[in-house]
Amino acid sequence: MEVKDLIRMQIEGLDHGLKRVLDGLKQEEIVWRPASGCNSIGLILFHIFKSEDSFIQTHLKGKKELWETGKWYTQLNLDPGEAGAHYTVEQVDNFPVPALEEILRYGAAVRAATLEYVKNVTPAELEKVLKMPWGDMPIAMLLSFTASHASQHIGEISYLRGLQRGLDK
Repeated sequence: MEVKDLIRMQIEGLDHGLKRVLDGLKQEEIVWRPASGCNSIGLILFHIFKSEDSFIQTHLKGKKELWETGKWYTQLNLDPGEAGAHYTVEQVDNFPVPALEEILRYGAAVRAATLEYVKNVTPAELEKVLKMPWGDMPIAMLLSFTASHASQHIGEISYLRGLQRGLDK
């Protein structure tokens, strides 16, 4: 098995995890926050996809994010400059959570672009080192980080679901 195949399986596995934690949730549950300054499921989900868009399109490919090129901000009714991260308490409290279906459509576009990149990446490219805001890392590590970052946030979504519904509901 090639490294890119393992990375592809990690990334594809995220969709399975998301389907499990989002299954049957209503929009009220997507926007719910346990307290001021706490993220909603919708904000976390948006952050997962916006971050992946940035990691792959901007940092890896040196292109504009799909957020901009696909004008996803209009479909999600958010500000074009929306960063998707590093919020203040006030920004978290006032984040206008889009409809789950719209967030997932954006996520599907981002994920398809990520998987297309992984499909075509060569072993030599995976070793290339990128300068990231938090330090230098090989492309393979950024792809692995993309999967682990999303996986950690899926765990947060699962926790918020449990707070609202109880165990395994």
